[in-house]
Amino acid sequence: MKESASADGTIEISAIIPVGWRHEADLLALYGEYTAALDALAVSYEVILVLDGPRPELAADVQRLLSSGQTVSVIGLTRRFGEATALVAGFQRARGRIIVTLPAYRQIRATEIGKLVRALGVVDLAIGKRWPRAGSRFETVRRNVFHRMLASVTGQRLHDLGCSARAMKRRVLEEVTLYGDQHRFLPVLASRSGFKVMEIELQQSPLDRLAGSYATREYIRGALDICTVFFLVRFTKKPLRFFGMVGVSTFVIGAALVAWLALDRLVLGHPLADRPALLLSSLLVVLGMQLFALGLLGELIIFTHARDIKDYQIEEVVRYPAQAQPFAEETRPVERVL
Repeated sequence: MKESASADGTIEISAIIPVGWRHEADLLALYGEYTAALDALAVSYEVILVLDGPRPELAADVQRLLSSGQTVSVIGLTRRFGEATALVAGFQRARGRIIVTLPAYRQIRATEIGKLVRALGVVDLAIGKRWPRAGSRFETVRRNVFHRMLASVTGQRLHDLGCSARAMKRRVLEEVTLYGDQHRFLPVLASRSGFKVMEIELQQSPLDRLAGSYATREYIRGALDICTVFFLVRFTKKPLRFFGMVGVSTFVIGAALVAWLALDRLVLGHPLADRPALLLSSLLVVLGMQLFALGLLGELIIFTHARDIKDYQIEEVVRYPAQAQPFAEETRPVERVL
């Protein structure tokens, strides 16, 4: 294996492999495939293995890696925190200019890693899309429904968010906060922050098979995650648009119902004492006012922290020398910020 660092000690690529509930039984073989693909790139790199909680079944493999002189760092978390936390833990210790995340099981052919890295010449985040994609008819339908739901609430059409093979410039993870299960939606969150995102077709590994099926709670969690992303993408910086819209609609319905009941009582003489509609209309009016007030409170919080919020990315900066012409801003060459 080649030296992991360049002559000046800098690292070009940091490959982070989070090891969670699903991982390859023969981790050493998978590690060898990944490092062979990284060697082929002819750049300096490091490999960071993050164990998401105690993994006694992998202790022997990890010890063999460390004792064999392999240039790998191993991070062990005290308990299972989730893949997003494992990625963040690996990123905080990564030194590379480029961050590559790889699954701890055979999901793509390792030789395809170079496609992701080379794509960073034109984008900030390259995500894998397994193609041609194997799987049962049920898996295809489930996958299409999930991505169409996501596209309907975010406006971004993606095809394989389940693929963990991704390459990104370092600043993507510096500016996009991950928590819970948000790692899956990193492309959506990065695009919202102004980064350029592209799907890259990668050959699927023939060993990419999930034994069994997902539990019902996983589908529920997926639906809730989509709701979370919907709020993060649409209303993080303008909460009044959502809570105000819902609050005003609720208030109007309640107020109209109250007006109708009052008219029914005053004109037609129908009593209100035993009518549930009166209680319902009153609750709708109060609920509408509370939702609107919640939106206003959110706007105040956003306004207070507006200076600390950055939702854009700079593609290039153009400056001009002061001595060239009377107008000191016309002839200096372009300075690109990558």
